[in-house]
Amino acid sequence: MKLTAHEFLTLDGVMQGPGAPDEDVSGGFERGGWQVPFTDDEDFGRIVGGWFEQVEEFLLGRNTYDMMYGYWSQVTDPGDIVATKLNGLPKHIVSATLAEAEWRNATVIGGDVVERVRALKERPGGELQVHGSWQLVRTLHAVGLIDEYRLMVFPVVVGPGKRLFDADSSASGFTLVDSAVTGSGAIYQVLRPAGFQAGRYLVEGGREVSEVD
Repeated sequence: MKLTAHEFLTLDGVMQGPGAPDEDVSGGFERGGWQVPFTDDEDFGRIVGGWFEQVEEFLLGRNTYDMMYGYWSQVTDPGDIVATKLNGLPKHIVSATLAEAEWRNATVIGGDVVERVRALKERPGGELQVHGSWQLVRTLHAVGLIDEYRLMVFPVVVGPGKRLFDADSSASGFTLVDSAVTGSGAIYQVLRPAGFQAGRYLVEGGREVSEVD
């Protein structure tokens, strides 16, 4: 299966608590709900709906599972593609403390998470999607298991909070394979990891040129 990561981010890279003030207040986070003012437009719904049209199984961290289960398990509208896919498809929950998952079609992954995810990727099928799941995505990024990142960056800065990438993240280049701008100003990018490259600017024949190592 193809492993894809789907993240809502602020302009300064925070992914914590996008949907509500009390969604994730860990670490004293006080600016939850920052995404909501920018999602009431057609473009946002089309992009996110497109993600869920491609999914076959989900991979979630414990905190994201708790938040999604508490909300989406109550949505029973058959016309809601997000609820239909989340409630109906297999879900793999990464946790060292959760013994059993209550959500239908959900199983708990413990032990060597990286090897368990490698095994899931080797199975035939379409997309294995990660949503949110801050620590899990960082772990998978570090070992190069994520095939594609789908990032929605919103025009807001919140300061301290959980970030997708920070000073400890593994260096990586990315290839942009798709992009869009929503009516509310969010920037959508689909990125595939590529090798990190550096270069330099030189002057040749009186002209500035670039050279990649």
